[in-house]
Amino acid sequence: MTRRPFLPRIALVGALAVAFLAGLGVEHVASAARRGAAAPYRPLDVFAEVLEKVENDYVEDVKEQELVYGAIDGIVGRLDPHSSFMRPDVYRQLREDTTGEFDGLGVEVAISGGALTVVAPLADSPGERAGLRPGDRILAIDGTPTKDLPLAESIRRMKGPAGTRAVLEVMRDGFSAPQALTLVRDHVRAQSVELRILDPERRYAYVRVKAFQERTDRGVKKALDDARARLGGELRGLVLDLRGNPGGLLDQAVRVADLFLASGIIVTTEGRGRRDVQVEKAREKDTEPPYPIIVLVNKGTASASEIVAGALQDHGRAVIMGTPTFGKGSVQTIVELEDGSGLKLTVARYFTPKHRSIQERGITPDVVVGEGVPPAVADASPGEKDLKGHLRNESISSDATSGAGAGTPGSEDHPLHTALDYLRAVDILKASAPPSPGLAVKRE
Repeated sequence: MTRRPFLPRIALVGALAVAFLAGLGVEHVASAARRGAAAPYRPLDVFAEVLEKVENDYVEDVKEQELVYGAIDGIVGRLDPHSSFMRPDVYRQLREDTTGEFDGLGVEVAISGGALTVVAPLADSPGERAGLRPGDRILAIDGTPTKDLPLAESIRRMKGPAGTRAVLEVMRDGFSAPQALTLVRDHVRAQSVELRILDPERRYAYVRVKAFQERTDRGVKKALDDARARLGGELRGLVLDLRGNPGGLLDQAVRVADLFLASGIIVTTEGRGRRDVQVEKAREKDTEPPYPIIVLVNKGTASASEIVAGALQDHGRAVIMGTPTFGKGSVQTIVELEDGSGLKLTVARYFTPKHRSIQERGITPDVVVGEGVPPAVADASPGEKDLKGHLRNESISSDATSGAGAGTPGSEDHPLHTALDYLRAVDILKASAPPSPGLAVKRE
């Protein structure tokens, strides 16, 4: 999960100085004492000496920038698995991921059966306009076969300045031979929110949040308003699907949770030694009506999405259904460096309204519903506690963190069907409940 806004550059300088001292402080106590007050800065001299030696005497020519980048990688690599140094191209990709905007073809792809496969074209994108369909296999991009290309490289080749052309060689079930499609790249805005109507008669809606990007809160609000318009009245039940949501921006998680909460704490973040404590609270303005909500989660539900699930669970605003979540209870700040690279640094832990830390543990659903995945497959899905160098949760022991895994939803989507059944059960119970003495009961 990422905290915004970016830190000012002066904060970065201080952070890097401390990092160098921590990563390179290997001097003997005796020699340090002789150097007196200047001792804390000597490791930087050692680093400069090694850098100069490698540049001048190493058997092959090496670039200074790559050596420095490698050193920074080593420093940050000694921290937790969510802190990282990002070279300029990686940092640009992260910014695109959080803004949801980029220039390219607008095609979501994955490797399936060894082939670059279309998951889905984004709405109103060059890919959609060209007629690409889920399941299409992209065999080549501008004449370069994709078979041996890493997924990241294939994605990079499909992106490019708006107005430029790309030729995809596409194979589809039913084609007798691959077809060449020429697409013109455009500015694409990815949608992080998906709306479906589950039961028009009962007025149930389904909203899926794929990630917490910029404007995700607006997307959720618009989806709910669109659902009301399509149903011709107020919702009587909502399924909020956070499965497979890896997180994203902290402020967006807070705003989405705030849509469903009129008051109370949403999340508390605490820095090192419980310094820099920040408490985010819900506001009554624009709060959604108190219709029943079921939140679907699984082991792919992480970070910012766990904040939303935890807040709604602690306030009793929603029933959490599915399998235990990933368990990432830390907050990262993104620092933009002057050469276009970036530093992602873990700066705080977060806690649910009841001050529960989900680090390593995750959110335990109120109703556990598996997704029909064989146990061997489910258990292979890693969680936060399985990551090397992860932050420890001081409130639990290491042998108490095992939780049920989860895989991708099957074609029948058992958890979604179960959620729909629960909403129907609530309606039935409300309809059959006797009226309270002295109260008029309004039925719709």
